[in-house]
Amino acid sequence: MSKIKTTSTNFANKQALADECSEVYAANIIGGQWALAICSWLINGKLRFGELRKRLPNITERMLTLQLQKLEENKILKRTVYPEVPPRVEYELTPIGYELKPIIEQLENWGKKHKELVFLP
Repeated sequence: MSKIKTTSTNFANKQALADECSEVYAANIIGGQWALAICSWLINGKLRFGELRKRLPNITERMLTLQLQKLEENKILKRTVYPEVPPRVEYELTPIGYELKPIIEQLENWGKKHKELVFLP
């Protein structure tokens, strides 16, 4: 996983804003297309890595791995490894992750309305 320079002015500004504003803090955790898309798929239940990969065909394996690790570190999802041969790994949202469901649904509704507004003929 790439390390962010914690000495940069940009990082300091971003951190200060996140410390002061809970909305920015939340957006930093689930922001970006992949984290939100992963959470959207996991709202419906547990999925394995390969199943997520199929649902997100444009994501690389490395990016999916990095995003899953980030979401796990932030306690949005949990990773369960089953002691089988070959090993089976499942990802599912944690209770705080499932609290994103109404937010994701609202984002979906807002996105549809905004598309209609912006892309009117």
